[in-house]
Amino acid sequence: MTATRPAEFTRPGVTALQRLPEYHAEMLTAGGNQALIVLGDQVYNLRITRAGKLILTK
Repeated sequence: MTATRPAEFTRPGVTALQRLPEYHAEMLTAGGNQALIVLGDQVYNLRITRAGKLILTK
């Protein structure tokens, strides 16, 4: 799997199918400031800080 850098999205020849999925943090947190993200059997906490930064902890 090859990662695509955000700057490459606007280059000619890069199609929408090659874009990475995009999610808005506010939608993930349902308008709040925290959400749980599950990966396999692990649960992670996504938090939006007062300064507008994201913190992901296990």
